[in-house]
Amino acid sequence: MSKLEDIITATKLSELVNKKDDEKVGKRILWILAIVGAVVAIAGIAYAVYTFFAPDYLEDFEEDFDDDFDDDFFKDDEPETVAVTE
Repeated sequence: MSKLEDIITATKLSELVNKKDDEKVGKRILWILAIVGAVVAIAGIAYAVYTFFAPDYLEDFEEDFDDDFDDDFFKDDEPETVAVTE
């Protein structure tokens, strides 16, 4: 029976060792995901701050463009009255 008890003890010991290895792998994956999440969060915040403070040059261009053409088109919208003489 002592050999059987030694085998059971060795099996339990190997299960404990394997369990600790599994926990290490799980913790390692958790740390990697936490670091990746932190980097993504920082990049998102940086992009949001950049878009908030960056000047919008296109908006200024569109406003100037619209002003130039508004005068030309709206003045000619009224039909001219032509006097018909016989």
